[in-house]
Amino acid sequence: MQKITIAIDGHSSCGKSTLAKDLARELNYVYVDSGAMYRAVTYYAIQNGLISNGDLDQIALINALNDLNITFQKSADAVHPEVFLNGQNVESKIRGLEVSNYVSTVAAIQEVREFLVEQQRQMGENGGVVMDGRDIGSVVFPNAELKIFLTADTDIRAERRFKELTGKGEDVDLQAIKENLIKRDHLDTTRKESPLKQTEDAVVIDNTHLSKAEQLLLLKQLVADRSVTI
Repeated sequence: MQKITIAIDGHSSCGKSTLAKDLARELNYVYVDSGAMYRAVTYYAIQNGLISNGDLDQIALINALNDLNITFQKSADAVHPEVFLNGQNVESKIRGLEVSNYVSTVAAIQEVREFLVEQQRQMGENGGVVMDGRDIGSVVFPNAELKIFLTADTDIRAERRFKELTGKGEDVDLQAIKENLIKRDHLDTTRKESPLKQTEDAVVIDNTHLSKAEQLLLLKQLVADRSVTI
């Protein structure tokens, strides 16, 4: 049967990307991490001195957008496609707390969103795609056949993020991570451009007490209920 488009939205550190990757692999679909694209733009801004003393030079960043080439490529030792910025693998570099501290600010810029949304729509125009982010079901793919809104307790999300970063050898503070998540939640849900919101036709999943396997099984059933061969 014809492959569908699956949109997964939700708060930071809810495990959207992991779930979307696993589902795409199970279905043999294309996976696109839209949040990684915003992180790549943020990383570019940091590396090129467009963020100084906490202030972002929005005009300079907007003018630089056409110089950014963001792609997803599967490295030889990677299970899933990784993010490349202008030909450089930046997958590990965009996941740190410094990028996390500014990505919501960058994502709130209208020109940045328009630039990336257009690319995201092109990636999924033929269906057979699983994409996760903040505005996938509401803006990027409003007609997606399956929309998921993922959420979880803030303390649980902070603990998950802490384990992820310390597992990579980063020296981070749990309370600082929690404060970052609360700040990002506020920015994501109150920004003027494409705020994070639950669409009326989205299936809400609170994964506070769900394992990765349980979440994947639930999503596979939701896909099956839409008459798609798994």
